[in-house]
Amino acid sequence: MVTIVAPKFTYRDLCEMPDDGKRYQLIDGELYVTPSPNRAHQRAVGNLYAMLRARIQGPGLGEVYLAPFDVVFDQMNVVQPDLLVVSNERLAIITEANVEGVPDIAIEVLSPSNKRFDREKKLQLYGRVGVPELWYFDPAGGTAEVFHSEAGGRCVLSAKLEGNATIVSKMLPGLSLTLDQVFAG
Repeated sequence: MVTIVAPKFTYRDLCEMPDDGKRYQLIDGELYVTPSPNRAHQRAVGNLYAMLRARIQGPGLGEVYLAPFDVVFDQMNVVQPDLLVVSNERLAIITEANVEGVPDIAIEVLSPSNKRFDREKKLQLYGRVGVPELWYFDPAGGTAEVFHSEAGGRCVLSAKLEGNATIVSKMLPGLSLTLDQVFAG
């Protein structure tokens, strides 16, 4: 019988990947490569970044970052959420090279090429490491989902939104935005 052993990668290996425009991420030492996102994805990410930057960094509540920016949970688990938010109280986890720890909010905008990976592998990892709040946006459906981590290492769906619904953050009270603003073209 033949046994195939897949190599396990570390953050050091990830840092040595070529600068080829692809997003390299690690989950349990397995390397995932995702292609560049589509137009609707980019539009939603841009809208989110502009809104969050104005509502979080403007009043001095924390910092907002766009991918590619590594979030290092440990040497075998490194992801790049489309956007992430770190509150002022936790800014010490941000280095010049990456985020070393769990952001307050991780945001993923789904594309046809990454939907399954984001909804399965990354969602499980986010729950396991205890990301307090996770937002998923689906430009194709005009919907959003908000998850919260609970004890035991899983993410629980706390809101499913569509139309002109408003997303309200539990992590950053006072932060809200509407889906119409996110998906505006």
